[in-house]
Amino acid sequence: MSKRRERVAPPPAKGGWDLRYGTSDAVKGWEKVCAAAPGNARTAWEKLTADPRERTDRQHPLRGSLGSRTVNGQEMEQWQYEVAGGGRLWYCIDDAKRTVWLMEATSGHPKATE
Repeated sequence: MSKRRERVAPPPAKGGWDLRYGTSDAVKGWEKVCAAAPGNARTAWEKLTADPRERTDRQHPLRGSLGSRTVNGQEMEQWQYEVAGGGRLWYCIDDAKRTVWLMEATSGHPKATE
């Protein structure tokens, strides 16, 4: 089973971004998202590793207090990707390491937005 800070497989393409788990809850959540919507989860993985800042109807920065988060001691932007229906991925972008940190993965709306 994957653990915090491990890569969300497969490895990044040349010039792409590395996607890694930022929390233990993200590990469990990603498995649930993949089980609920495997095709959409794959598309999300491709989008996040290609360009984590592409603004679309499904992909955008979070606002207010959710707009940033501390990851490994660094303040980073936090974005959201809508996988399907209520399913969401919350992730932080580390430009220096070209790493996307998956912080939350839910098959329903995250509780923090209720």
